[in-house]
Amino acid sequence: MPQFALCDAMRYIRAFEVGRPPTSSKYDLAIRFRTLKNGPVVRNRVRLPHAVDTSARICVICPPNSGIAAQAISAGASFVGEEIVFDAVKEGRIEFDRCICHVDSAQKMSQANLGRILGPKGLMPSTKLGTITKDVVGLVKKSVGGTEYRERLGVVRCAVGQLGFTPEEMQKNIKALMGEVRRDIATLSDRIQKEIHEVVLSSTNAPAFSLNGDFRSSTSLPTRDLAVL
Repeated sequence: MPQFALCDAMRYIRAFEVGRPPTSSKYDLAIRFRTLKNGPVVRNRVRLPHAVDTSARICVICPPNSGIAAQAISAGASFVGEEIVFDAVKEGRIEFDRCICHVDSAQKMSQANLGRILGPKGLMPSTKLGTITKDVVGLVKKSVGGTEYRERLGVVRCAVGQLGFTPEEMQKNIKALMGEVRRDIATLSDRIQKEIHEVVLSSTNAPAFSLNGDFRSSTSLPTRDLAVL
């Protein structure tokens, strides 16, 4: 597959997105690995320098009417409490995109038996994922505007920008994601073979373009011409 500098890939992708509002389409990055078929997967959350989606709804399971609850709301949580959260989930009213649990409420959450409902949706808090924590406020702040990614079939896919982003904004977001993924790989056992094979940029309505790691090429348009649609 031919490879392109970031500015050139953005130029071609925008040609496929002509006439669409700048916030209606997103740039997606696919990071393809050379890896074992049934080996451990890369999974994490990254806060990009330029947020792609700031509308995520965050639920915090914590003692209601507490200082923690008030701070969580101030940090950006949209739904806090214990029994009110448990009842809503059991009734099928899951009106949040991420769920965090304070350690003081972990036992009550376990007794509420939410795993069978939230687990299949990837929303169940767990110590392993770091979503059962003492620092719920810090995690809420990190989650607002954050982006989750998970390796599936040897590929991590993640939205890295809106169509209206400048090349410089895209470059910063891609570097942040790539850095986080490389750190994830570094934490794996030395016996686990996993390396980045290819990085591909696409968009909602455009085909994929393999990136060569360069920001511009000798034939790239001035970045100011790519900063507006």
